[in-house]
Amino acid sequence: MTPVDLVLRKFDGRPHRQVTGRLLGEDSFGTWIATPAGSRVTFHYGGKRPRLTRADAVRLLPVGGWWMALFLAEPDDRDLYCDIATPARWTGPGEITVVDLDIDLVRYRDGRVAVEDEDEFARHRVTFGYPGDVVAAALAATDALRTALTANTEPFAGHYRTWLNRAG
Repeated sequence: MTPVDLVLRKFDGRPHRQVTGRLLGEDSFGTWIATPAGSRVTFHYGGKRPRLTRADAVRLLPVGGWWMALFLAEPDDRDLYCDIATPARWTGPGEITVVDLDIDLVRYRDGRVAVEDEDEFARHRVTFGYPGDVVAAALAATDALRTALTANTEPFAGHYRTWLNRAG
């Protein structure tokens, strides 16, 4: 499988986070990237040191979607973590970049869905001057994801398990 770097930037272009995974393939939902346990995540904020992931995971970068999803294997208490972000784009050989737009949605194994960091989005909306179309797309993606995660529709219901089984 082909190695791929997933690069998350902030709206002003500065690096935010980066993880190296393996390109698994594509389907009607988008591009799937494996990040098996032990994958290195580099953080570019808050003096955080790089860390290795604890669980196998797959990431879905939807075609044209304003989000990306991280599906986690146990022992994590979350089964899904979504970043609201600009649509993914290939920015070089083996590199996919998104702009992280702060809002995150988390689904826990007990089915609870939480929206996080809306306060950060509100601050950065002003600090970085998010254009109106970016704000509208981010908020629409948040609402659509909350509905999909709560209703447990695909690809969030079980389709991702096919890809997660290939991650390890």
